[in-house]
Amino acid sequence: MANILFDALFRPHLGSDRVFLDIPGATAITYGAFLEEAARIANVIAAEGLEPGDRLAVQIPKSATALAVYAACVQTGVIFLPLNTAYTPDEIAYFVGDATPKILLCDPAAQPSLKPIADKFGATLLTLDAAGMGTLTDRADTQPSTFAPRDRAADDLAAFLYTSGTTGRSKGAMLTQDNLLSNAQSLVEAWRFTGDDVLLHALPIFHTHGLFVATNIILLAGGSMIFLPGFNTDAVIAALPKATSMMGVPTFYTRLLDDPRLNRDLVSHMRLFVSGSAPLLAETHTQFEERTGHRILERYGMTETNMNVSNPYDGLRKPGTVGFPLPKVDLRIVNPETGETLAQGEIGEIEVRGPNVFKGYWQMPEKTAEEFRPDGFFRTGDLGLIDGDGYVQIVGRGKDLIISGGYNIYPKEIELLLDEQDGVSESAVIGVPHPDFGEGVVGVLVPQGGAALDTDAIAAAIAPKIARFKQPKAFFVVDELPRNTMGKVQKNILRDRYGDTFKG
Repeated sequence: MANILFDALFRPHLGSDRVFLDIPGATAITYGAFLEEAARIANVIAAEGLEPGDRLAVQIPKSATALAVYAACVQTGVIFLPLNTAYTPDEIAYFVGDATPKILLCDPAAQPSLKPIADKFGATLLTLDAAGMGTLTDRADTQPSTFAPRDRAADDLAAFLYTSGTTGRSKGAMLTQDNLLSNAQSLVEAWRFTGDDVLLHALPIFHTHGLFVATNIILLAGGSMIFLPGFNTDAVIAALPKATSMMGVPTFYTRLLDDPRLNRDLVSHMRLFVSGSAPLLAETHTQFEERTGHRILERYGMTETNMNVSNPYDGLRKPGTVGFPLPKVDLRIVNPETGETLAQGEIGEIEVRGPNVFKGYWQMPEKTAEEFRPDGFFRTGDLGLIDGDGYVQIVGRGKDLIISGGYNIYPKEIELLLDEQDGVSESAVIGVPHPDFGEGVVGVLVPQGGAALDTDAIAAAIAPKIARFKQPKAFFVVDELPRNTMGKVQKNILRDRYGDTFKG
């Protein structure tokens, strides 16, 4: 047997002096040096007694060493569990109690608050800071720089990613070796990545996008990354002339558009900009193309499935859509109640099936069974349609569906109208309890550059364009919408904030 993920992503680079990570202000790290560090960490993991299938949880700042921990887990067959750096100790306690990792790796600053949690659940607590220093590297420095990868098959687990838990408690999505590898292989081909690529990486690495999409693609293609600790407009603009490609969330692109230094000359040598993790406004899409000559490639994926759908590399990248299913991915739009496949153009729940789709939720067999159809399709909970040209369009989350007076209302339709109004930068539409209608529609608006918004005028402007039952019954103006780390609007927070709007 072999270790399929290690053999594909890492083995080809052993001893290589090609640059893997270009870290501004620091010495570039070659593939060979990176894998030597990963092997030393793998030896620490093995010395701690972890066997294939055991878990290692990390809540650490982004660094080259943090990435090497992922590589070390692949080598040892240990399940890698990255946790959002914004999680509180109470949240970490839930994840550690649920996944029962044998090692919990944290920032040294978090050690006092996480030590009781590690002790309670029997995990060894090690530390690693943003500079790659801590008790983990203290131990790794004494270890050999080689490690014989343990055997792992395609169906063996490689990682857990916990869902954001906006409804109910977070669930641990179990991702296999083949889930990660097959998706990376599809994306390398779909997006034309080669060893000549230099990817500008400003994403976090505790999430599918930054870790299993961006990093695995570069490892498989043999390219390199400009590895930034996070998104900073000055740092990104300084790095763009050395890059060939960039992956980001919509916020990255809106921030770049706010800077006059973004122009065609700055990105003339770039070949690809990718956006995901949250919907990209058609307006952003258009403005970016007008300013740079580049049309952003939008795609669609999720924690449980990696990437499902992508706009084409060659051909029309259609604003407001996420493109076509990737090779080997089956996608259908169904009536969520009956499972009946709907006609083209009809809105329903998106279901997917393919080698990218996860194995199930950790220790939740009933929940897993609920989310899969008998024929193997996974119920994503996302609402969408397939348009007349075959492009997939995301309408919203099933949980964001508003039912007012017995009518189904899709927030995206109203948000698109609101976003078109003068002075509106962006919007979010939610449903909150209403004494007569069950739910009442509420529009939350963000003004452009501090503009004063006349919500009565906005209501009047959109009134002729949508049915009366869809029109917001109340508006609120805010400086910004609440978002999670990946830029997704947290509508659950808005529903809590404005839940009493129609009371009394």
